[in-house]
Amino acid sequence: MHSAVIDRWAFRLGDERGASAKGFDDAAWRRVRVPHDWSVEQPFAEEHSSGTGYLPGGIGWYRAHVPFTAAPGQHVRLVFHGVYRDAEVWVNGYHLGARPSGFARFSFDLTEIASYAPDDDLVIAVRVSRLETADSRWFNGTGLNRRVELEVHEPVHLREHGTVVTTERADVAEAVVRVVQRIANDTDAAVVVAVRHELRSLSTDRSHAFEAEVTVPARTEAIAVAVVTIADPELWTDTDPRLHRLTSTLSWTTDGAAQRAEYTEIVGIRTIRFDPDHGFSVNGERRVLRGVCLHDDGGPFGTAVPADVWLRRLLTLREMGANAVRMAHNPHSPELYALCDVLGLFVIDEAFDEWENPKNKWWQGHNVYPPKHDGPAREFPEWHERDLTAMVEAHRNHPSVIAWSIGNEVDYPNDPYAHPLFQESVGNNDAGKPAAERVYDPNRPDIRRLTTIAKRLGAIVRAADPTRPVTLAAAFPELSSRTGLLDDLDLVGYNYREARYAEDHARFPDKPFVGSETSHRYVDWLAVVRNEWVAGQFLWTGVDFLGETTLWPNHGSRAGLLTIAGFPKPGYHLRRSWWAEEPVAHVVLRPAGEDGDLREGRAVRGWNGRDPLQVLAFANGDEVELRWGDERIPLERDEEHGWWSAVATPRAEPLVLEIRRDGRTVARDEVRTAGPAERVEATAWRAPEHVASAVRAAGLPLDELLQVEVRLVDGAGEPAGDDRLVAVAVEGGELLGIESGDLADPTPYPSTERRTRDGRLIVFVRPAGSTAITLRAEGLDEVLIRDDSARFAG
Repeated sequence: MHSAVIDRWAFRLGDERGASAKGFDDAAWRRVRVPHDWSVEQPFAEEHSSGTGYLPGGIGWYRAHVPFTAAPGQHVRLVFHGVYRDAEVWVNGYHLGARPSGFARFSFDLTEIASYAPDDDLVIAVRVSRLETADSRWFNGTGLNRRVELEVHEPVHLREHGTVVTTERADVAEAVVRVVQRIANDTDAAVVVAVRHELRSLSTDRSHAFEAEVTVPARTEAIAVAVVTIADPELWTDTDPRLHRLTSTLSWTTDGAAQRAEYTEIVGIRTIRFDPDHGFSVNGERRVLRGVCLHDDGGPFGTAVPADVWLRRLLTLREMGANAVRMAHNPHSPELYALCDVLGLFVIDEAFDEWENPKNKWWQGHNVYPPKHDGPAREFPEWHERDLTAMVEAHRNHPSVIAWSIGNEVDYPNDPYAHPLFQESVGNNDAGKPAAERVYDPNRPDIRRLTTIAKRLGAIVRAADPTRPVTLAAAFPELSSRTGLLDDLDLVGYNYREARYAEDHARFPDKPFVGSETSHRYVDWLAVVRNEWVAGQFLWTGVDFLGETTLWPNHGSRAGLLTIAGFPKPGYHLRRSWWAEEPVAHVVLRPAGEDGDLREGRAVRGWNGRDPLQVLAFANGDEVELRWGDERIPLERDEEHGWWSAVATPRAEPLVLEIRRDGRTVARDEVRTAGPAERVEATAWRAPEHVASAVRAAGLPLDELLQVEVRLVDGAGEPAGDDRLVAVAVEGGELLGIESGDLADPTPYPSTERRTRDGRLIVFVRPAGSTAITLRAEGLDEVLIRDDSARFAG
């Protein structure tokens, strides 16, 4: 099988009569590289929906001319890994069909069309339509925002998603792996297909060979099953994610001539279990899921996020101690799952945010009435089975995926479902709602309907993959648990309902529980630590994201532990002191008396005045000592927030936090007074070589983007206490975007300048040959960066 990525396209924003025709002249159209999101190329504007980040949608066309030569009988397939949204596709002028979902992987069989002109280009035309920007509760972008591929197969080939790899049992001594394949025969004669598998470790190069054989009748398909027993297996876990490459070689004879086809799949050997009394385990060893929820945008990239950018984010979260991700609230890009495989991040994969009936879509500020009600509910009745099956089939060979979520907060009270059991219903996000929106209304859909749908969705999932549990993220189990919504689930997910864990564990003793979405409070983490039967928690969120915002000019959510630029917030370091195994010492300063969310506030590292400061010490050691110069500052343990704190008057000397174990210093943090910015420092972020090598070995090519982290420093090299406008110029490469993390800054993403936030921003550049990047900050000397350097300063 040969697969080619189609990444060069002609693009036009706006509708175009006749653009589907093969001979249409697109020479004047703009050339773009796919994945591509046109929404983030446009200005932010208050006229658009707050829920989707005050960015526009519209109609756009893409056209690609693909040189192509097909041998007689070859099977040709065009694959889209997701288009947001309402895509219509033509090839050589033939209308192949449409896909309303913005997240589903879909494909078209081009075998017949390609045979009409076997030595001619394939001309692919795609029309994308997103006329209503209030079509989601968060930003999803617009366009060909995921990879597009052209696959060419032999006449005898694997069906799409035709390989299923499962680990029947595994421990350190022995593992049993089963490979089931659906083999199609497009010829007019039956063939005997011999299948030879090689399972090769990407870590040690150890390999295991095993075989199968099957007769495939003409113009139909058959199932080939092979099982291998492996001694001393290299298992995939979160702490040591060993991956294997499965190479399957199909051999057969046609008219006396030997034929073959080869397929590869990256897999992991592992077993998982959710136990109602002992939580989650992998390969028989208990793990606590220390998870974060993620939306799939990346600041200036919109939802067309390069793997390099996700790698930087995920590694930063991994260093915090995270070992799990919930894909909120839709299937994500294929690169993200592959990275989770490599990095050892467990994944809860999620299909839908709404089912038959639409949720409220806030378009003029969060919880500002009236809402709008466009969105994916309109295609759910017709498309839910195909979309859900597509998610499971596409991702079931990823060892990182541990559960299938069929919905997020579909039971949110009065949004839109209700029931007379609760005459008044208050959800976790109801601040500011009119009273009429919180009382029972018999004209709303009955919540019992959700139980019927959940059973249907669960059956669809289990038909495609019976090895992982079916779950959903329940918002109002006070009601939905009494109307049957949880009954068919294999794993119960609760959003912000830790207070119900004990009661509902007793009510459903055969059900495992997980905090599918939780706040960042210490008490919510203790609800996991103190209850072995709770599998873990997934924080809302790991990274800030576009959309789901308040009033203009705010255009994103600050719920993350990382800013949208990928920089850690103070709450990141606090979480690290709870989750990380290694010793942690980190100091945060803020004005005395301030008591705000560490994800929202602008807590500082340095100081420049004499007013008393609150000192927050994040530490996980046995002995914690804080000193300001020679003076020891007494610390008090705050059990409500999970940190140590003190109030002190600043002085010129450094503030030092030390963690000791057995009398030995094991972690240390030092903060110095902050002065005005005097120069710019820039560091080109690169993944550790062993990580980059593992990513490439898993078949995921990195774009090798330059991700240049920029910060303003004072004369002593300490982070500066002010912000400046930074202009960026690139020679010999392409400036892809600048991000500061300030979600109240409506500077358009295509701009070549942006103001820092907390003295920092990041610049994304695609290098080409010899690339030079010039940074000019107001009142400071410019900095010149070349792509062959690792650190730059001016």
